[in-house]
Amino acid sequence: MVSQGKRQVGSTIKPFVYTLAMQEGLTPCDMAPNIPQTFNLITGQTWTPRNSGSSRAGEMVSLKWGLANSNNNITAWILKQFNPQAVVNIIHDLGIQSPMDPVPSIVLGVPEFGLDEMVSGYCTYANKGVTVNPLMVTRIEDRYGNVVANFAPRKEEVLSEETAFLMINLLEGVVNQGTGIRLRFRYQFDAQIGGKTGTTQNHSDGWFMGITPNLVTGIWVGGEDRDIHFDNIGMGQGANTALPIWALYMKEVYEDEEIPITQEDRFEEPVNFNINLECSDENITADEEVLEGGDSILSEDEFF
Repeated sequence: MVSQGKRQVGSTIKPFVYTLAMQEGLTPCDMAPNIPQTFNLITGQTWTPRNSGSSRAGEMVSLKWGLANSNNNITAWILKQFNPQAVVNIIHDLGIQSPMDPVPSIVLGVPEFGLDEMVSGYCTYANKGVTVNPLMVTRIEDRYGNVVANFAPRKEEVLSEETAFLMINLLEGVVNQGTGIRLRFRYQFDAQIGGKTGTTQNHSDGWFMGITPNLVTGIWVGGEDRDIHFDNIGMGQGANTALPIWALYMKEVYEDEEIPITQEDRFEEPVNFNINLECSDENITADEEVLEGGDSILSEDEFF
């Protein structure tokens, strides 16, 4: 399922939409209206994505707050500033080659990607804007230990170092104040961590993408048979299914002295970086469901 299975990615696609915004000159502390956004479809109909919660409805909120709380209104607002094709283009630039349609519902994560693609995309942020094609085999040796062939991953700079750092800051907001906050109060991590939760329709797929300065890990929880799913959002959301796996796994990583990864590792700020990252609403959390790890998702009839 890591390399061959493809599933809807839910809200884990939202950072890719925000990447387009950061690349085009917006910053985490820029403000956007937390109101529903309506799209005109080629069928002549209109479509308005909704949120599962109502926190700060009608207010101006920072983009950092929007991603931290997985707010659909803000992601849709970003899409309206650009267009679906621009989102598709930047997702491909980040190393995800799965096909996707340039339609408004892309902001909700309806496309199907592989877990290896998702990890590759998120690695671009930790790699300071350089995407690395996943590589499973680095060399082949014969039975005598002679090297028959060497393989090196393909690397390409697709984002500026500044854009990548802005995305790291946004993803840290998810853990520090949003849907990933239980990594702080339940699992007691004090490391620099960015992340994003995701849940799909019918609670079939739970996701958590975790990014640290030297390790990016993606967790997908679901059944190989698509009919397998959780009964309700309380059980099936990515913050309840995938995030705990990441947390327990990272505890083992941090405690293993043979692995050169520690909670003291820090993301490196670009040279001459001078963008304000202290947003006025950075410490404002959303509804209780977010504090409990909830994810802003939509019911099945909201997808098309």
